[in-house]
Amino acid sequence: MAEHITISHAGSSRPWAAWISHQLEQQGLSTSMLRWDPAVETTLVEALTGLLDGPGRVLLVLDDWYFGLGPRPAAEWAEALREVVPPNADRFAAVNVATGALPTTAAALGPVNLLGLDAREARRRLLRRLSVEQPRPTDDTDGSSPRFPNDDQAQWNVPPRNERFTGRDSVLDEIHDVFTRGSGEGERCVLRGISGVGKTQIAREYAYRFRNEYDIVWQVNSGYPGTAREQLAELATRLQLPAGRETGDRIRAVQDTLRSGRPYRNWLLVFDGADSTEGIEGLLPDGPGHVLITTLTRDWAALGRTQEIEIQPFTRRESVAFARRRAARLSAEQADALAEAVQDLPLLLNQTAAWLDINETMPVETYIERIRSGRPNQFGISIADDDYKKSVWTSWSLTQNMLREKHPDAAELLKVFGFFSPDAIPVGLIQTARPGDLPPHLAALAADPIGWHTNLRRLHEATAVMRMDYPADTGFDPGVESVQMHHLYHGYLRDGMPQAEREAASAAACRVLVSGSPRNPNDTRLWARYAQLIPHLEYAGAFDSTDASVQELVLDCINYLRVRGEYTAGLDLCVKAWPRWQQRLAPADRNLLMLEYLHSILLRRVGRYREAEAMGRGSVAQLEQHSPNSGELVRAKTGLGGSLMALASYDEAKLLFQEVWETYNRLLGDQHPRTLGARHNYAYVLAQLGRYEEALTIELDVLQVMERVLKLRHPSTLSSGITCATLMRWLGRYEEATSRQEQNVRVHRQIMDRHHPQTLRAEQNLALCLRRTGEYQSAEVLMRTVLSRSEQVHGPRHPDTLAVLADYANLLRQHGDTGRARELAERACDEYSSLLGDGHPFAAGVLGNLALVRSEFGEREEALHMSERALSRMRASVGEHHPWTLGCALNTSAARALVGDEEGAAELSAGTAQRAGDVLGESHPLTLSARAAHAADLRALRRAKEAAEKEQEVIRALAQTLGDQHPHTLSVRRRERPYWDFEPQPV
Repeated sequence: MAEHITISHAGSSRPWAAWISHQLEQQGLSTSMLRWDPAVETTLVEALTGLLDGPGRVLLVLDDWYFGLGPRPAAEWAEALREVVPPNADRFAAVNVATGALPTTAAALGPVNLLGLDAREARRRLLRRLSVEQPRPTDDTDGSSPRFPNDDQAQWNVPPRNERFTGRDSVLDEIHDVFTRGSGEGERCVLRGISGVGKTQIAREYAYRFRNEYDIVWQVNSGYPGTAREQLAELATRLQLPAGRETGDRIRAVQDTLRSGRPYRNWLLVFDGADSTEGIEGLLPDGPGHVLITTLTRDWAALGRTQEIEIQPFTRRESVAFARRRAARLSAEQADALAEAVQDLPLLLNQTAAWLDINETMPVETYIERIRSGRPNQFGISIADDDYKKSVWTSWSLTQNMLREKHPDAAELLKVFGFFSPDAIPVGLIQTARPGDLPPHLAALAADPIGWHTNLRRLHEATAVMRMDYPADTGFDPGVESVQMHHLYHGYLRDGMPQAEREAASAAACRVLVSGSPRNPNDTRLWARYAQLIPHLEYAGAFDSTDASVQELVLDCINYLRVRGEYTAGLDLCVKAWPRWQQRLAPADRNLLMLEYLHSILLRRVGRYREAEAMGRGSVAQLEQHSPNSGELVRAKTGLGGSLMALASYDEAKLLFQEVWETYNRLLGDQHPRTLGARHNYAYVLAQLGRYEEALTIELDVLQVMERVLKLRHPSTLSSGITCATLMRWLGRYEEATSRQEQNVRVHRQIMDRHHPQTLRAEQNLALCLRRTGEYQSAEVLMRTVLSRSEQVHGPRHPDTLAVLADYANLLRQHGDTGRARELAERACDEYSSLLGDGHPFAAGVLGNLALVRSEFGEREEALHMSERALSRMRASVGEHHPWTLGCALNTSAARALVGDEEGAAELSAGTAQRAGDVLGESHPLTLSARAAHAADLRALRRAKEAAEKEQEVIRALAQTLGDQHPHTLSVRRRERPYWDFEPQPV
């Protein structure tokens, strides 16, 4: 039988125990891991003797916690080691991984030091200490062995370990069980409990205790979705993933990498403080790794795919042990009484024990009585009836009183902290604020680095609910970068301040944020600073400020989110600011008008078109009344025009865009970027009205000027290029359109991120061009990837995603998987109907597309009904002569023919061919398709000679315009019924 080794370790050194166990088992020894945490009522002599009850030798993994559990007096340890170890020297061995000095009596164990060594030397010393002769060669390169604890984690950002962490072993084991007994395809565990129960500390300890089972351990502070997104995106930088600068692109790169499990199969992501699923749920990655969530809410369990563990307060044994470690002067009886007074709540126990540790002259019994009775200086705030809240408020009030009396500078600094987000109070930003931003006494403190840090340390020690973070990449003597404060006490801090103090602290916080603003949201190099500022806006009171500079900061933050493509987050800031600014500012105030303009854009970007239109009309009406000649009015009309475009009110949008173009042309000249942008908008609305030739003439001129003024690689120039290629394709100039769009896409890929909305539009148009030139396989591959990325960037129901979805369904219907095409077409039809209403031309168009799919499945009657409805709705929406209506009529004539209505089909195809020639020209592909369809209908009516003449005319025209071997030409030769696909347009 193999020799057995029992590895005794404190929970803190589990990574060492796991690594040692693996090394010994590779040598043919059997092992068991036994966590060391003897009950308080058990003497150390009894506990050490109990280790000898099992077979084989006992290897003690000695670290700083091994001797600190309990806690046990040094004298008791000395006595136990003298009494138990020497008589059993052949049974005991030890390794030392402590950062501090071991008790002198520990020398009897003969501990061998493993800290600071590489894996090979640590293995050699371990085996020599256990007298393992002729060690076997080992191989730890296959990824299955525990990580060597001295090796750095591949990627790790978890805050420093809580050196006073106590107990919770059963919870930690339960978390580990959830992860290890799962399917291996991605497990999610939720730690739920009341505020202050220790969820965050448990999650952090789990990360440390099991860290050598993971290649990546990454924590995301999830109280604010914007912060959570930035922190998850930072992992892409750490992993050196190929991704653009945009947050969304980096998040997708992280999620794709974690989902694939290559090269990081073992990963742990901790979403801390995820008290709302909104904005956080979409960040959770799939894949083979583990996700640990801490929350106050039950909402996560309702979403499924998670296992919830409810976190309870300390057991009394844990409370007593923790309190005595936190305040050494407490006896076991006093610690028990304190634990009872605070209901074993870890956060409150930590704070009260810390207070007793600092205030050594305060009688313990007196302090406990104050906590029980709730008789602090209340600063005019009534105490809640709930015992828990009473205890929290009482302890916090006593701490504030102490700070005021002993450390007034620290107390004043704490007030300002209350007006920043508790998740990351920007201490570095506060300290470097401009002169005049802070009250004079705090400004003087900020100018004294030693005094500043001393008072930060006092706050940390006195409150016991604050954690200081230092910059990760600084050298000697780094300052504190940020402070994290528990939300519960942060709320009490704000609520307990008199109104005058609140207003002063709020104003100071706003000034600090303004001084930290880069003032250029279009510069991608400055985006990280905006991401840092946004979480503090609400706490600082920025949305309620009447200071113009603070309002400009809010607008810059919204603009940053708009430019970055974070539309939902930007809209959230608008929603917070708009009603408050309406109450405080005049209707024609420039900042209010800019907010309304951005608000309407963001509403439109998320598909809330009616609300965007209403806001735009309100702004235009206000400005026409108060500032009829202002630039703000021109800008507001542009925004309203965009909303009208989305709602298919093309005639009204055309009038607005024409007015804006003429105004800019008169005021700024015909080559100013604003004039060019307005003229581009005008050309685009003409295109939506079906006036393709006119629109292309204007857009080509715009593009030519942009290439000269803004240069070839400017985003606006590239956007104009997409429009030109699109119009050429609609006019049947397929080869030229494809050539232009291929070059346009190449430049997009060079200068823009592949997930940028404009890049997606460029590639979508290229796929459509490739389809029209017969390159179906290339078109399908490109469209499939564009759809996948659009769903990641915008979400599955965003209008831009739906446009790609509809185009991909059309492609698959004719050149791929008809079953998949039907699924996508039905989804597009449902979503557009829900988003825009059945009367919108986009909803009508995708209904017609779905009718084509139904025809492929032989559902002729249903296909006809759908086609007729689509035609009727399109005719009502854009008129009889619009190309979209003509396309729906072409499809409907085919649907009539399929059900045997030859007369109805011929009548409709004849009229369609006539109108298409009038609107689009005699050689346009849609005109020729309608004529080919009419020829087929004539043949069905036994008018063969007339049908053959028309058919040959169409073939000659197609050969002349598109080429003898073009798919359209070949299709008519094969007498295949022509069809028309509707393409919803991005707004």
